[in-house]
Amino acid sequence: MDRMLKAARASGSLNLSNRSLKEVPDEVYKSLDAVGEGENWWEAVELQKLILAHNDIQLLKEDIRNLPLLSVLNVSHNKLSHLPTAIGELKALKALDVSNNLLCEIPEEVGSAVSLIKFDCSGNQIKDLPCSLGNCVDLSDLKAANNRLTSLPEDLSNCSKMSKLDVEGNKLTMLSEKMVASWTFLTELNAAKNALGDIPESIGSLSRLIRLDLHQNKIASIPSSIKGCTLLAELYMGNNLLTSLPTEIGELINLGSFDLHSNKLKEYPVEACKLKLSVLDLSNNSLSGLPPEIGLMTTLRKLVLTGNPIRTLRSSLVTGPTPALLRFLRSRLPAEEESGTSESKEQVIARASRLYLGSKELCLGGHGLSVVPPQVWETSDITKVDLSNNSIKDLPVQLSSCASIETLILSRNKIKEWPSAILESLHKLVCLKLDNNPLRKIPLDGFQTASKLQILDLSGNAGCLPENPAFSSLIQLQELYLRRMQISEIRADIISLPNLRILDMCQNSLQLVPEGLKNATSLQELRLSDNNISTLPPELGLLEPTLQVLQLDGNPLRSIRRTILDRGTKAILMYLKDKIPYWQ
Repeated sequence: MDRMLKAARASGSLNLSNRSLKEVPDEVYKSLDAVGEGENWWEAVELQKLILAHNDIQLLKEDIRNLPLLSVLNVSHNKLSHLPTAIGELKALKALDVSNNLLCEIPEEVGSAVSLIKFDCSGNQIKDLPCSLGNCVDLSDLKAANNRLTSLPEDLSNCSKMSKLDVEGNKLTMLSEKMVASWTFLTELNAAKNALGDIPESIGSLSRLIRLDLHQNKIASIPSSIKGCTLLAELYMGNNLLTSLPTEIGELINLGSFDLHSNKLKEYPVEACKLKLSVLDLSNNSLSGLPPEIGLMTTLRKLVLTGNPIRTLRSSLVTGPTPALLRFLRSRLPAEEESGTSESKEQVIARASRLYLGSKELCLGGHGLSVVPPQVWETSDITKVDLSNNSIKDLPVQLSSCASIETLILSRNKIKEWPSAILESLHKLVCLKLDNNPLRKIPLDGFQTASKLQILDLSGNAGCLPENPAFSSLIQLQELYLRRMQISEIRADIISLPNLRILDMCQNSLQLVPEGLKNATSLQELRLSDNNISTLPPELGLLEPTLQVLQLDGNPLRSIRRTILDRGTKAILMYLKDKIPYWQ
């Protein structure tokens, strides 16, 4: 500790996080008064940054006032039940993080820390924010998620530089018109999981807003003023009470993700078909049909419609791939409506880059790209890259520099070589989709370079798997998709994956289901449709009730009556379990 305090007097920064501290050492409060032997007091500097996160600290003393130059104070993830009023005396404080403690209130004195720019009090039990926060006119990033707030102080309208506000998971019933109108610099607003009854008309004044998340509230309508949010890239309105959408929604030219699931929508307006969406979720509404103009939304990669009483479309279209549904809807249009001006590849990439600003996701699927554009590796902190449905043959080495990528989608391209060198550098990669490529045989050690994968899709790559076990290194794998790969057996190294929840081996050449599958106790979905399976081992019944989905249609099963198969997964597993000899 002495060594760290000495270093702090030289650098002005002290990090004591994750040290199981039950209290703040008194020497921390003493700052320069604790200059020890061998140190020159004139060379020591005041503490400016203090990190005490992830400890068991129950008390922050009023002595914190002895650190007048403190600009960053992080006491998150501790056991604080109250904050010292002396925080208000820290006139240089710019970032204060008290999240994930046991706080029931924030002292009014915090408003005297007028230099405050970032304040995070999420994950506490706070019922009210102090009105004095309105004195912090430079406050731009406020996080108060997962508390017990029923309202926000009107004085926050003085914080005209507010750019990010997160109040998810509270009990808010309204957002003030005046407050919202004053936050003209706002880029992100998250008020999901509250009890909001409406969206203020002043939302239209937020011309810089990129991300708006209001899912799981009680909102019955979206105001037409929403058209003023011209930069909006993500809009989440799922789990509300919407019965209709304003026609002005079609003017949000930068909107890429639109979530409307679990509302009461009866129709999707034609005007909204002008949007350049990548994702549109309309599941669990009251839609009886769709305007054929949706077929013109050629940027759409994912359209979710399940849970609607749609009578004008075949169920196979509703639940099938989005491109097929769009083609069908286009076929319902007069010929002249199908033609339209398409964006150039440069425009597509530029628009995707703009959408990335709010989501950290770059979606460039289905645009005829033959190479990976440099915008991918030139984009910092990117977490998801979608390059599906293109004509890419090779992955550039520069992709290795994208160390923050968590999801990489390369479906339906022309990639032949397993990208071992690149995967070795993507340490955060948890989802890899390489389905429907002409992928050659994967090296025996190929999966070792991607050992943190949780989702892997290799469907449609016949003959790419090595002959010897290779899946055993994917110990974190949860979902494995191996459709249409001419596979003749379910290998033991797949069955032994400890965290596997979903195994999809439909449309292969499987003839039997191994008894060893009874040991795959984490398995929740087993999809074996369209194979050559004629019998099932009774031991498969031991996976009940963990196994929730068992798909067997399209197999020449003779050992189970059709009436049982038609009753679904639970009935099949119970039938099999009854067939196990009692001595087992």
